[in-house]
Amino acid sequence: MTIITLTTDFGHKDYSIAVIKAALLNHIPEASIIDISHQITPYNHSETAYILKNAFSAFPKGSIHIIGVESELTPENIHLAMEFEGHFFIGADNGIFSLIKEGLKAKKTVAINIHNSVVTSFPVLDVFIHVAAHIARNGTLEVIGNPIKEIRELTNVKPVINPEGNQILGSVIYIDNYGNVVTNITIKLFKEIGKTRPFTIFARTLKFRKIYESYSKAIDFKLPKEKREEDGKKLALFNSAGHLELAVYKSNPLTVGSASSLFGLDYRDPITIKFD
Repeated sequence: MTIITLTTDFGHKDYSIAVIKAALLNHIPEASIIDISHQITPYNHSETAYILKNAFSAFPKGSIHIIGVESELTPENIHLAMEFEGHFFIGADNGIFSLIKEGLKAKKTVAINIHNSVVTSFPVLDVFIHVAAHIARNGTLEVIGNPIKEIRELTNVKPVINPEGNQILGSVIYIDNYGNVVTNITIKLFKEIGKTRPFTIFARTLKFRKIYESYSKAIDFKLPKEKREEDGKKLALFNSAGHLELAVYKSNPLTVGSASSLFGLDYRDPITIKFD
């Protein structure tokens, strides 16, 4: 069985996703097609990479991951196929691949060159599906593309360390379904720079001086419910992906608000950690 995942910014209102799945099944009848997300903020590279890099390794080796975010072919946005950690990725050279690899080396990357043999008005449908079908038939990447050594690198979303080594300047890279704010500061970097020193996290006018192990750890359940600080409780923690997250306990963006709305934080907003 061939496993194919889809990660796009197409949303669910239009018919695009259904047509892509239909085409995949026509070319690969045995395929198991799994949606990772179709709610990516349009053209958001770092959000795409954050979601995909934390999801793909859960799938079996040999899975094929189609990325439909800024996939239109241009001279500056060529199409790529990459074999990395036993998985195959198909998408555009817009920086997403570099964020997924995070400095690690891909086994093989090719610039797709089959565009003249298919209609290319809809790249994910016309090109990426043909590439996926070729891979599913155990075809080699060199048949559908020319090997390349360099791909577009995105470095402006990485945290910056000040010369004194006592400050991490990060930024917001993702707002999740609950409105929690995910940053590009990882627990690995936090420990490397912090070295157990006291710290303060600055996010606009807010300050956090404690990082909880989980959402529930922020609540003192020894107290009677009426005396607990639950509603609107702000907290910082490292999420399951190992990224620093700023949250509100039991937030709901549609009713009581969320970390993003209540803290006034959005994509690319700065988050700073200062160590004493």
